[in-house]
Amino acid sequence: MTITAPRAGFGYADLRPLMSELTGDEKHSAAATSTLDVLWVLYDQILSVDPRRPDDPDRDRFLLSKGHGPMAFYAVLTAKGFLDPAELARFGEFDSRLGFHPDRVLAPGVEIGSGSLGHGLPLGLGVALGLRAQGRTRPRVVVLVGDAELDEGSNHEAIQVAGRWGLGRLTTVVVDNSSSSTGWPGGIADRFAREGWAAHTVDGRDHAALREALADTHHDRPLAVVAQVEPKEL
Repeated sequence: MTITAPRAGFGYADLRPLMSELTGDEKHSAAATSTLDVLWVLYDQILSVDPRRPDDPDRDRFLLSKGHGPMAFYAVLTAKGFLDPAELARFGEFDSRLGFHPDRVLAPGVEIGSGSLGHGLPLGLGVALGLRAQGRTRPRVVVLVGDAELDEGSNHEAIQVAGRWGLGRLTTVVVDNSSSSTGWPGGIADRFAREGWAAHTVDGRDHAALREALADTHHDRPLAVVAQVEPKEL
């Protein structure tokens, strides 16, 4: 159960107005809006994180691999108390904590500095293995990737290893807006299932369906949730 609480007066309906505070040429609006509902459900109903203790060693870890559209992520972090709303208007400025890609050194609540696509899931695999080696069995590691990002071979290596090693505390959320150049025979969920993952495909705008799928964890195998949203406009 999540232990984050929204700032006074902030809820899901406030996310788009918060996003509108971020301006500039590097907004990547389509990439951001495709993740909005998944991010909200994760932070509102799934993740155990606390803005008062962002470095709690037993916190859940959320890794935004699809980092080139961080507007929705910053809006959710603001609504949940990690960021000051006044910071949003300074998005991308020279001395702002809110860059065009999230930076874990600068922004509270950010676990990785995202850049080239294809890094997030391998990093999540490493975090899950590290936590297991430390004997920390409670924290959950959730990685959000885009469907086109799965074209990168590093992701497929991570999918294989995580499934074979039974990393039950690892979850991958794939936001599918039909951006992939090649696709996968049988669909994205089947790609994970063939490597031993529990896998679900849901409407990426349906909060109840997202919550149900994200809650279906297993102790002996990782979880993949494919969140289908409207196709990206070309």
